[in-house]
Amino acid sequence: MITLFKVLHIIVTVLLIAVVLMQESKDPGLKSIAGSTPDMGDSFFSKNSGRTKAAFLSKLTGALSIMFLITTLVLVVL
Repeated sequence: MITLFKVLHIIVTVLLIAVVLMQESKDPGLKSIAGSTPDMGDSFFSKNSGRTKAAFLSKLTGALSIMFLITTLVLVVL
């Protein structure tokens, strides 16, 4: 039983790290030095697809973090 939760915990941890790294930064980074805005050159459709992807990744991050919390608590109790 403990081995099952350890394996599940490792899988959830790796997925959580991957999903967080897949999210786009809201900071413009070095683009701000040149005076451009973060949404410069984007069309209406690419903005909507970005929001949809960002919303999905945000929900997935929340779900994986809850699963991480649950598996951590179960491992502590066991």
